[in-house]
Amino acid sequence: MASVQKEMDFRKLYEAIVGFEESEESQDYYYEVMDSLTGRKNKNGSDETVRDRILKAYGVLFCEDTGLIDGQKAGTGDVADTADRLYIGDAGYDPEHWYRMKYHFPVIDDDNYDRFAALVISDMHSGPLHEAALNDGQTLVVGEADPLHMTSLQRQNQQLKSVSILTGGAK
Repeated sequence: MASVQKEMDFRKLYEAIVGFEESEESQDYYYEVMDSLTGRKNKNGSDETVRDRILKAYGVLFCEDTGLIDGQKAGTGDVADTADRLYIGDAGYDPEHWYRMKYHFPVIDDDNYDRFAALVISDMHSGPLHEAALNDGQTLVVGEADPLHMTSLQRQNQQLKSVSILTGGAK
């Protein structure tokens, strides 16, 4: 595995994930990046990969109520339990605003949980979500658990929080 020496190209990673199902080149690039070493060590002394780093970032940003310990990587269950809570802009009935539905992840399982987490993180860094935050003020919003099964009243009264990634010391 190669070590990631320069700043990771989140835009290229985002595009590879979006094109993952249609292109072997996208799949190859995705796996190459995710298996690359960051040059850091995990708590257990093993070399940290980009996959490890992304799953830790996803855990910090979205898994505060799943019992995940700070610095621990989000697992399949953590990602699956939080994926339906992510909205673009604000919570509503439009499926284009539900992040998971917009990007066609009907099931989050052992085969794709890390790809979904990488999609979210890369999108926040340099994908359309990043551009929407800069240009339109739209951000990724985290709603309460299981919004697809909420009543209209529950959805209107849910607690929401906006999420952004700090880059270069600024939001």
